[in-house]
Amino acid sequence: MLLPPPIRPPEVPAGTKKKQRGHGRRELPKNLPRVPVVHDLTEAERRCPECGETRAQISTERSEQLDYKPASLLVVEHVRCTYACPHCEGQVVTAGKPAQPIPKGLPGPGLLAHVITDKDVDHIPLHRQEGRLARQGVEISRSTLCDWMGSAAKLLEPLYNLMKTLILLSGTIHTDDTTVKVRDSERKIKRTGRLWFYGGDPTQRFNVFDFTMSRSRDGPRDFLKGYQGYLQADAFGGYDGIYTDGHVVEVGCNAHARRKFIEAPKTDLARATAALTFYRELYAIERAIKEQIAKTAPEDKADESERAAIRLRIRQEKAVPVLERFREWLEAQKPDALPKSPFGIAIGYVQNNWEALTRYTTSGYLSIDNNVSEQRMKTIAIGRKNWLFTGSENGGKTMAVLFSVVSSCQRNGHDPFAYLRDVLARIPDLPKERLAELLPDRWSPPQAADATTAEGPDNGSAPTV
Repeated sequence: MLLPPPIRPPEVPAGTKKKQRGHGRRELPKNLPRVPVVHDLTEAERRCPECGETRAQISTERSEQLDYKPASLLVVEHVRCTYACPHCEGQVVTAGKPAQPIPKGLPGPGLLAHVITDKDVDHIPLHRQEGRLARQGVEISRSTLCDWMGSAAKLLEPLYNLMKTLILLSGTIHTDDTTVKVRDSERKIKRTGRLWFYGGDPTQRFNVFDFTMSRSRDGPRDFLKGYQGYLQADAFGGYDGIYTDGHVVEVGCNAHARRKFIEAPKTDLARATAALTFYRELYAIERAIKEQIAKTAPEDKADESERAAIRLRIRQEKAVPVLERFREWLEAQKPDALPKSPFGIAIGYVQNNWEALTRYTTSGYLSIDNNVSEQRMKTIAIGRKNWLFTGSENGGKTMAVLFSVVSSCQRNGHDPFAYLRDVLARIPDLPKERLAELLPDRWSPPQAADATTAEGPDNGSAPTV
């Protein structure tokens, strides 16, 4: 039996220090409104105890305290003025009203954005939102809230389809899937659907979700129809048919491979630990690449091609030799590993997918793992513990559209509520040729509106629109 190589610490560039999070109270954001509360002395307290004269103010001391005012509902009254010609006794005309997110519906764009954000960002299910609205004196059933979500998804569907089209122009797409329970017409949970994630590269900064009722290859095959480029995923067999024509190139996930060795120490501690040492070296190289790029090609001063060139050069110089040593070591350990043992399964996984797992070293545009997708799936898993299931297949498609818009919005650094409120107000009247203006990577927050427009008038007068 060959002994495993000695465990070596990962290679970390000299002079690098791990960034530490600062301590102490952080400065409050400047954009928050300030409400001054003046604490003054009474007339009696101002008098000097020695001479009796009134003391003069010489300075003030200021301190900040963060407080909270609960969100509030408001009723927007649309007043349409009607005019008639006094001479012709006719020619009546009435001022028009902008198209609403839900025609003749109760919710305005702000309330719709609030319901979607609470559900898909903060994971607050509709029955809890129903209770929160009731505490403010508004009785709205969860079924009505569900209908609102469906109407909003239908309104946003053209934007969703545009993101789906653009994401297929990416050089690399990250993908993964997770389960979603589906309730049938008898209100019983009897089926399990799938929510698929597709993340575009830096040129197409969108996260698009797709819903299917099974995990068959039809889902990713239909979504990726016509795509040419790299697909980074786990070794799920459903993707195999996509790679056959050569238009889509498989890129493996080393995080999945490493996880199998993490499970192996229960039966083979020494060799599993040795295998993980190789992965520590590989990930240390990736950290060094990020530090090198931050110094020589920061994101605000260089294009992606320059950063990709740095990644490729360092990976070829440092990662490829480590992978070659790892491959030789796996070959040496395989004869002594039981095929069905956790360690044997880990070796088999890596060797069977070796070409896909090492492909990231051939291009600076690729990632060492598929953790981008893993992170998105975690947000779905957190939400799933709260909302539990979707009511139907249509509900799953609604979920996919809304998650896509919200996740893409977050990826581009926008506040989901502000984005949705603006988009839901504008999209009903927006011509199709201008739809791209609302894409999360092109959208910019509207200019600060007058307080009476955003929060309603406080002086009893109505704003003129």
